[in-house]
Amino acid sequence: MRWFVGLLLLLLLALQYRLWTGDGSLAEVQALRDEINAQKVELQQLRARNQVLEAEVLDLHEGLDALEERARSELGMIKRGELFLQVIEEPAEDASQKSASSAAGEGP
Repeated sequence: MRWFVGLLLLLLLALQYRLWTGDGSLAEVQALRDEINAQKVELQQLRARNQVLEAEVLDLHEGLDALEERARSELGMIKRGELFLQVIEEPAEDASQKSASSAAGEGP
């Protein structure tokens, strides 16, 4: 009878070892659950991005306003009869140096 209890105890220890460290262990199951949750978050973000892109495609197919806006912003196109003005500002360093030299009484 004593050897039977020892055998059962040894079997219990072996099963506990597999539960904690073996294939399909609790740690592995938890890691897989974490990975699934991360993939769900990524999938949600990709679905939202796809909805934005789908709305943009529909807008481009149906209306000329979106097409015109895209041509203006990305391609720099203008309509006939419009006047294109480009404002070029001086870099911030040059402007601060000029103001400092003007304050010191130096000429332009």
